[in-house]
Amino acid sequence: MTAPTSPSTAAAPAGAPLLAVDGLRVALGGQEVLAGVSLTVEAGEVVGLVGPNGAGKSTLLRAATGNAPRAAGEVRVAGRPLESYGRGALARLVAVVQQLPEAPPTLLVRELALLGRHPHLRLLARESARDHAIAEEALRRAGCLDLANRPLGTLSGGQRRRAFIARGLAQEPRLLLLDEPTANLDAGAQAEILEVARELAAEGVAVLVVVHDLTLAASYCDRVVLLHEGRILAAGVPSEVLTAAVVRRVYGERVTVVGHPASGRPLIVPARMEQAP
Repeated sequence: MTAPTSPSTAAAPAGAPLLAVDGLRVALGGQEVLAGVSLTVEAGEVVGLVGPNGAGKSTLLRAATGNAPRAAGEVRVAGRPLESYGRGALARLVAVVQQLPEAPPTLLVRELALLGRHPHLRLLARESARDHAIAEEALRRAGCLDLANRPLGTLSGGQRRRAFIARGLAQEPRLLLLDEPTANLDAGAQAEILEVARELAAEGVAVLVVVHDLTLAASYCDRVVLLHEGRILAAGVPSEVLTAAVVRRVYGERVTVVGHPASGRPLIVPARMEQAP
């Protein structure tokens, strides 16, 4: 049963982004990790957050949901300050799939997916047939329906990642934050997960996804935001951001950018692949 609407879960102001980060600064262990980052994610788009290790991508996702301390800046979700949401109200709007999520190893994949329905339940209420159906569909979309009765402790790293993605989908979020959802997956599974992100965007969900593979980001994201040393170096459509000059500035001379023969979107490859045998 869905929780009643409260002021913090009311519809966003017309035209408001589902996520708006303005001047975000985060310091961890006395070191500034994010230095004045600003970005938006609109309903119906997939935004890729890219950059080298240590650029601040995961920290940005944590700060956007109040799980990392902000030294300065503002975060607004659906047009309202992050601080105006209670924990349950925020969970009914935003789903987060962390890079290394934790759960009891004996928990079944089906049970994990059902946890995504808890923000929508009244206090002490049990899951309804509709909740079970939504969780089942989330398992199917995440590609792990066949794992539904497996304990998490028996899964591979890639299978666990799919299971946690299913939990996020079961929340029926308006904003989905994914931290490296394609890690530990083969090429086909990576494509399947990012196709799900595209399907959700087509349904009006706003998706912010951390992606290490620049070619994947260019292929599946409407816009990309390139973080470097805690700052946004470039942001825009993939062809404008992932240029040879920008990519080599961040990743060095051992990578190059070519155009996809069919779509024209950037392909980022090791420079050695250009050399004749």
